[in-house]
Amino acid sequence: MGGLGLRRRGARLPLLLLPLILLAAAGAAAGAGKEKAPRGKLRFRRGSGTFKVVQVADMHYANGRSTGCEDVLPSQVAGCTDLNTTAFLYRVFRAEDPDLVVFTGDNIYGSDSSDAAKSMDLAIAPAIDMKLPWAAVIGNHDQEGTLSREGVMRHLVSMKNGLSSFNPEGIEIDGYGNYNLEVSGVEGTSMDEKSVLNLYFLDSGDYSTVPSISGYGWIKASQQVWFQQTSSSLQAKYMNENPKQKEPAPGLVFFHIPLPEFSSFTAANFTGVRQEGISSASINSGFFASMVEAGDVRAAFVGHDHINDFCGKLSGIQLCYAGGFGYHAYGKAGWSRRARVVSVQLEKTDGGEWRGVKSIKTWKRLDDPHLSTIDSQVLWNRGANGRRRKNPDGS
Repeated sequence: MGGLGLRRRGARLPLLLLPLILLAAAGAAAGAGKEKAPRGKLRFRRGSGTFKVVQVADMHYANGRSTGCEDVLPSQVAGCTDLNTTAFLYRVFRAEDPDLVVFTGDNIYGSDSSDAAKSMDLAIAPAIDMKLPWAAVIGNHDQEGTLSREGVMRHLVSMKNGLSSFNPEGIEIDGYGNYNLEVSGVEGTSMDEKSVLNLYFLDSGDYSTVPSISGYGWIKASQQVWFQQTSSSLQAKYMNENPKQKEPAPGLVFFHIPLPEFSSFTAANFTGVRQEGISSASINSGFFASMVEAGDVRAAFVGHDHINDFCGKLSGIQLCYAGGFGYHAYGKAGWSRRARVVSVQLEKTDGGEWRGVKSIKTWKRLDDPHLSTIDSQVLWNRGANGRRRKNPDGS
């Protein structure tokens, strides 16, 4: 984020453990020996019936070792650079072994980067090195360097192991990086050719281009039309093609700038913390209503406001911040950088076959000495959300 030009300089974190972390991580593939989908194909795991996403928000990567850190304790100053962000990526990837990594914007801090393409390569490198599938959207700072907004997205699409798309083909749409990914059921089951989980990615813009409207950008009408048409098509396919289903596959949505509806919560009705204002666009473009009307979205995940990390439920949709990840991004001294993890679990019949999604859970990983896990919660559970599809055996 950064409040429309606001930069906050701070202290730096020591790299005492960095050499060991990097040596241990370099060249390691996540989850060695564990069953995963073939490269380029997203699907649930056979053994556990799970699909796990690690969300990385606001790395603000610049030039690597020569780029200092912001907002850490004075005692942590010596030697802190972008490489602390790199080390944290390796730590959390090794701990969580995700099936997909999602970078939700401000992946680089363009104005501090001498070469935007090189900075992006450095920022994403751990996911590529560990051969993890990944996808990305762009924020409001990615394009402020040597690449245009379009150029940043085209570079992301060209990178190894990436599943991002520039934009849907054949339609006029605002922004860069509006696309969806389908996650198939377990291979060898009746659901192996169905997308039992749908992931939507949208460009929430950078700053308003309308002279009479100040502040940040927003998700435009053309993007909302694409989203609703895509959601409708996926729902029809899931429910009408054999084996037919009685309710849509859950959808998760990822973008950078929070919606005005993120302001709807108080400490009494969210999990996590709110330590700064909600820096949404100054107008409401209606995307939250579009998600509600679509009927399949269970949660939306954003970044932008680095020291907010809460999830709150509104009209059946969980609205979640990740919390700031990067050390060159503003933060709060003594408040650990963090990543959000989302774990989706399939339902299993009495006969032992994996079916559709049963539950969606989340927690956060902190970059502290213990890589602590906090705020574990259920975002959605089929049994607690209205209609429930019965299994053929009646269970």
